[in-house]
Amino acid sequence: MRRLALLALTVLITLLLAACGGAEDRDTGPSDVQGETPTEEATTEEDGGGDGDGGDGGGEGDAEAGASLFAEQGCGSCHVLADAESTGTTGPNLDEAQPSFDAAFQQIQNGGGGMPAYDQLGEEAIADLAAYVSERAGG
Repeated sequence: MRRLALLALTVLITLLLAACGGAEDRDTGPSDVQGETPTEEATTEEDGGGDGDGGDGGGEGDAEAGASLFAEQGCGSCHVLADAESTGTTGPNLDEAQPSFDAAFQQIQNGGGGMPAYDQLGEEAIADLAAYVSERAGG
């Protein structure tokens, strides 16, 4: 009888642990990420700093629409950007990084370095955000 109770307890503990496991695999949010965003290295002087050729975002986007998206998506909770009056410290300081349009587009779309991908926004919204960040960073 004692053996059966011990076996039942072992099975119960195993099931509970299995149900709780894997949370670290699903965590996609940043956690005290430090680092830098890609900068002008993503483009060359000859191509005009990224005109969107090669599928990097289509067009240059609308910076005004991007300003609204920056606020709506909570970008300022992680990033410093003086134009947005944001003071986040988890992600890179965008005023210091001054990413190009293409670098910002790729980072927003694909994520990386602790930042989740925002590809669910669609290319137009990503282009708007990239235009806002690339035009207003450093200002």
